[in-house]
Amino acid sequence: MPSGKADTPITIRPARTGELAELSILCLRSKAVWGYDADFLAACRPRLILRPEDTATSHVAVATRRGHAMGVLQLTVQGESAMLNKLFVEPQALRTGIGRALFAEAVRIAREAGARTLVIDSDPAAAGFFRRMGASPAGEVACDCVAGYTLPRLLLAL
Repeated sequence: MPSGKADTPITIRPARTGELAELSILCLRSKAVWGYDADFLAACRPRLILRPEDTATSHVAVATRRGHAMGVLQLTVQGESAMLNKLFVEPQALRTGIGRALFAEAVRIAREAGARTLVIDSDPAAAGFFRRMGASPAGEVACDCVAGYTLPRLLLAL
């Protein structure tokens, strides 16, 4: 597996259809970092998979270092609201600037599309990252893949 070293440049580009399976596995690996059991991850799997139609209905971007995918984001914009559907980083690349770069890209895309608010339904373990990026807590929402589980909702004014 390639190094996530922070001293090499990050490139962010649109995801290609042919790499969506690899990026979906990256999402699953990243989610697993938080210690979820196999049943929980299996229940979340449908929400973590990227499909070809996602590239037509949302913005899907990949962060690379040395030509290797190190993170992915998916953003949907509807009017003045943007939803951060996914932001995942390879486990070995956590705390190397990949997440920060992807978040900045999501903000840029949302602003350019005319959104005024970025909505983030975060994994509880990742909420601190989004707060450090400037998002404010805005309650909780039900997780649509695990009954009885809630996610913190955060908002960022654009």
